[in-house]
Amino acid sequence: MPVCLLVRHGHSTANERGILAGWMPEVALTERGRAQAALVAERIADLTVARLVSSPLQRCRETAALIRTPDGPDVEVDDRLGECGYGEWTGRPLGELAEDPLWRRVQDDPATAAFADSTAYAGESLATMTARVVGAVRALDAEVAERAGPDALWIALSHGDPIKAVLASAAGGGVAQLQRWHVDPGSVSVVRFAGERSMVLASNVRDGGLVDLVRATAAPPDRVGEGAVGGGAG
Repeated sequence: MPVCLLVRHGHSTANERGILAGWMPEVALTERGRAQAALVAERIADLTVARLVSSPLQRCRETAALIRTPDGPDVEVDDRLGECGYGEWTGRPLGELAEDPLWRRVQDDPATAAFADSTAYAGESLATMTARVVGAVRALDAEVAERAGPDALWIALSHGDPIKAVLASAAGGGVAQLQRWHVDPGSVSVVRFAGERSMVLASNVRDGGLVDLVRATAAPPDRVGEGAVGGGAG
């Protein structure tokens, strides 16, 4: 099955301010974020990208525009790759949220953590968000396989918690293990799906070329989705 690059948007104005952006509009990339996106563009320049799908939020769409190669596919927008619905937490300082009793549940028991609606923003549970994003990535991956073949590579451009959710799910832990993953702005993680099986090939990679990484993690056609006995050969 195809290789999926999970790219987190670059450093944003919300990151700079230390607030939880959620679905807030007009959260743009900072100069640092644009530099991070430019670095991702350099790292994927020698890869053939079959599809580039982005969250609808501005910081992701700006990142997508910067990493898209001139001869690459157009940027597609898919709401299912959007950020978690943080509801009444949206727009609030992270330092303030850390004092909220819900913070400990988000950290220690994410499978049961849910965010209440506010008048401006819908809330969502981390479990619902995980089901939404993982379902989207798997469905898009299957479409890429059908249209571009099993050796295709594509990009899903999203946010920290959604990407952590995909990684946790691909590693077999599900949303309960979401906080065991770390995903920085401008980082690239790599997953591969094969039926009900999935593999995390890399996570939170922030520099270096991707061609050798993708080549090294490609499985033989009759062994896609199977773990290499003894480990990969490199």
